[in-house]
Amino acid sequence: MDLFEYQGKQLLARHGVAVPEGAAADTPEETVAAADTLGYPVVVKAQVQVGGRGKAGGIRVATDAGEARSHAQAMLDRRLRGHVVRRLWVERACDIDAEYYASFTLDRSARLHLAMVSSRGGVDIETVAEEDPAAIARLHVDPLDGLTTADARLLVEQAGLDLRAADQLAEVLVGLWKVYSEADAELVEVNPIVVTSDGGVLALDAKVTLDESAFYRHPEWDDLRAFQVLDERERLARAHGLNYIGLAGTVGIIGNGAGLVMSTLDVVNKVGGTAANFLDVGGGAGADLVAAALEVVNSDPNVRAILVNIFGGITRGDQVAQGIVEALSRVDLRSPIVVRLDGTNAVEGRAILASHQSDRLVSEPTMLAAAQRAVDLAASGVPLR
Repeated sequence: MDLFEYQGKQLLARHGVAVPEGAAADTPEETVAAADTLGYPVVVKAQVQVGGRGKAGGIRVATDAGEARSHAQAMLDRRLRGHVVRRLWVERACDIDAEYYASFTLDRSARLHLAMVSSRGGVDIETVAEEDPAAIARLHVDPLDGLTTADARLLVEQAGLDLRAADQLAEVLVGLWKVYSEADAELVEVNPIVVTSDGGVLALDAKVTLDESAFYRHPEWDDLRAFQVLDERERLARAHGLNYIGLAGTVGIIGNGAGLVMSTLDVVNKVGGTAANFLDVGGGAGADLVAAALEVVNSDPNVRAILVNIFGGITRGDQVAQGIVEALSRVDLRSPIVVRLDGTNAVEGRAILASHQSDRLVSEPTMLAAAQRAVDLAASGVPLR
């Protein structure tokens, strides 16, 4: 779950990381009231989960109430890089002497957490990695040991940060590690961490992604989730308890097991197609769940063909086939379905599908053949209705 900037900053502050004083605002009147309380100048920031807000006019400085109101009116309920702005964050402006970058995430190849620090803050880290990879100091962190103050000092020195603020910078890095580890985060990124003209160190931004698998340990996350912006596909999938991620392609993907679904996306790409989603129905998918998955994928207007790829272990092929058949009668499908069934009760499942085969429902024996058929159907662009 991706947090908005202000939510990330509130989380950082609770773990002892210094952030500028600020307040959320949903109307121009609330924006002015917050700015008056904080004292001018303030920075008015659109709360959308997308980068490049500054260049798109989503971050503006206000020196008086009139400017604060004007900025709020220009941002609220408007689209910013494809996202509608519903909330603003108003924070006290600060004089900046230096901008740095820091993040914690998981390095899956090393099976360790990874800290990254750079003296080139305020710039996309991907750009820094491409243009000057030596400008990024990296340190793998063992979860049993955590990040020590000595480790943090080493990162500060290796990244070439201002040694006059080394102690404060190291303290911020240790604080970010605590957020990352104690809050079950997948990513904690601050770009930039700033050293102010009076020698203070602040997290001027916050990008935090929480691991949704840890929700059972964090009942307080319910309040965070209430503000999440979901598109209709994601909302429908969540209502059915499905693992769904929307993408921008034309081939809808349904599979059982994250590994199989990822492999299916790769095969679709290999044969020249583009996936419209990632949807995992899990290891024990029955007829109702498969029908619900088809309903979710069918709700995407960009989908031109649906590929169902099931390898039965716990999942029974005959139940999957029955779910697909039921979906044909329950869901007004816009796109043809291509099915590949293998594993437990696959023979029985294929027999069920064969008795209902039509231009709306096609069965293929292998994943590669099914992917190619789905891509070809999507490319033909002929809807069922």
